[in-house]
Amino acid sequence: MTRILPRSRHTLLALALVFGSAITATAQPSVAAPTTPSVAGTPAQVAAPASPVIMLPDFTELVEKAGPAVVNIRTAERARQSGPQGGDPDENDQFYEFFKRFFPPGQMPQRPGQTPRGRGDGPVQRGVGSGFILSADGYIMTNAHVVDGAEEITVTMTDKREFKAKLIGADARTDVALVKIEGHHLPVVKIGDSSRLKVGEWVAAIGSPFGLENTVTAGIVSAKGRDTGDYLPFIQTDVAINPGNSGGPLLNLRGEVVGINSQIYSRTGGFMGISFAIPIDEAIGVTDQLRANGRVVRGRIGVGITEVTKDVAEPLGLTKASGALVRSVDPTGPADKAGLEVGDIILRFESKAIEKSTDLPRLVGATKPGTKVTLQVWHKGQMRDVQVTVAELEADRSTKTSERKPGERAAPVVTANALGLIVSDLNEERRSQLRIKGGVLVDGAEGAAARAGIQTGDVLLALDNIDITGAKQFNELASKLDRSRAHVLLVRRGDSAQFVPIRPQSR
Repeated sequence: MTRILPRSRHTLLALALVFGSAITATAQPSVAAPTTPSVAGTPAQVAAPASPVIMLPDFTELVEKAGPAVVNIRTAERARQSGPQGGDPDENDQFYEFFKRFFPPGQMPQRPGQTPRGRGDGPVQRGVGSGFILSADGYIMTNAHVVDGAEEITVTMTDKREFKAKLIGADARTDVALVKIEGHHLPVVKIGDSSRLKVGEWVAAIGSPFGLENTVTAGIVSAKGRDTGDYLPFIQTDVAINPGNSGGPLLNLRGEVVGINSQIYSRTGGFMGISFAIPIDEAIGVTDQLRANGRVVRGRIGVGITEVTKDVAEPLGLTKASGALVRSVDPTGPADKAGLEVGDIILRFESKAIEKSTDLPRLVGATKPGTKVTLQVWHKGQMRDVQVTVAELEADRSTKTSERKPGERAAPVVTANALGLIVSDLNEERRSQLRIKGGVLVDGAEGAAARAGIQTGDVLLALDNIDITGAKQFNELASKLDRSRAHVLLVRRGDSAQFVPIRPQSR
């Protein structure tokens, strides 16, 4: 005869089994309580299964695996003569280079009690950073800013062995450097795939913050593809990164390097919960070139670009705000020879769509100089393909020209037009200097134009998709504009140009 347990005992037994299984479980699913036999056809009552216990990640195996290949890097430079007060006080700090990178521009603090810079010709300690060993024969990856300007580089391993290192090459644009020590059978890191990294995934950093060697910190991936530079989409994390962590590895839970810790966002100089790492996929491509050539070769097409906003896209007839807006064209560059013009919008580079303007320099930079590529361009309301031969990127050049010269104005229109602009024709000499066929000079801006940021001395090149050929034509176009919607003016200032959204003044 089947014995029926009292309901109270049945309930207690089920709870005991459930909680007992939850307590003993680790990463395994919990065990469900046994089923009570049914009575007189009544379905048996089954205890609800317990929720699995979620465990925090264990980083010990990761550190044991990757830790020996993470190194401390100290740099030194020759001391220079200084004045009675020791010269620039900021540069006396051994962590100057790192604090300089972490503080906003122009906000480096003046710290009291700094040691005056030494005199004489001996080397003085300059900075501390981190790195990690790529190969058993001693190639080490770090940040370019860690070794920038260093005359001596000392690498210390976790077993306290020290090596003098040689700089193989550094690339300031990506902040990646490669150094070499003479060793054999050295511990190496395992390289991961940063493209497979997921937002929310656990990651850890190993480095030497403030010179404290082999410090481990952990967090999660906060975001991917952060645009903080022209050539790299950074990984954003909340891993604690401080001066001295620079150049150290960012590791996934499998112990694979997925990034190089490079920057933090800070208003104080200390860690504020936002740090950035260079994706290892990008960094390996840089170190491969540094190892082979000692430098990185990049392509260029000779255009200055900016983002395409919704306010600009709609008046120009684009279905969405994407692409790279050409603000300037280098008169000696490939883009000029191919016929690209200021105001063009580059939508595709070969088969790859340009979603953001920062996509273009990365694609161009990764292209071998001498390669002929096809650009899909939105030109005055029409799509066209442009063939460009990529050249090699040279050192940055900075040139400035004034838009106005004495006596160049023609007779200005006295009354501002519907856009709040007073304009005049450019003479042929000035148009030739600017390499433009038309355009007008802004002699005054008020109302809508002033609110849009247009200034006296700017040159107007186009209204929506229509080229501006002269003051009379431009004022006629302005008078016929639809005042119920926004329009865009292509405005040149200095060596660059951009579209400026503007709404006509109501009557």
